[in-house]
Amino acid sequence: QVPYQPSSPRQVANALALLRGRAGKTVDLGSGDGRLVLEAYKQGLRPALGYELNPWLLCLANYRAWKAGCHGNVSFLKKDLWKVNLSDCHNVIVFLAPSVKPPLATKLLAELPDDARVVAGRFPFPSWTPSSTLGQGLEQVWAYDMKEVRREAQ
Repeated sequence: QVPYQPSSPRQVANALALLRGRAGKTVDLGSGDGRLVLEAYKQGLRPALGYELNPWLLCLANYRAWKAGCHGNVSFLKKDLWKVNLSDCHNVIVFLAPSVKPPLATKLLAELPDDARVVAGRFPFPSWTPSSTLGQGLEQVWAYDMKEVRREAQ
């Protein structure tokens, strides 16, 4: 369990800028208060859902969805990201601690389709080369295209 730290408006904007124009299922792993999922939905990324274990944050995310008029259009699920199958996800957002990145990289490589894009906030994946990046310092986000990541891994 990693301490929750909400994404800044700039981090959210940067993460979603790297997904602009993409289609397909979008998930936020460790979705916190749901701000990234709501913004993804508003930008046309659908379905948009978040996985979060903290019940308080799930309540907050659902409240925010209701307040934004998106209730029923976005989903926040209390599921362990290690037990979720991501094979149908085309856009994955990850604002998680560095310690989680190496095992998560293995899971994403094993499950995501070739056309998937992973956007990491706060900390990059240490063993992957990003296809693009946006922002500086704490606002920086990194995008990884699975086809490129796999090509590099071979």
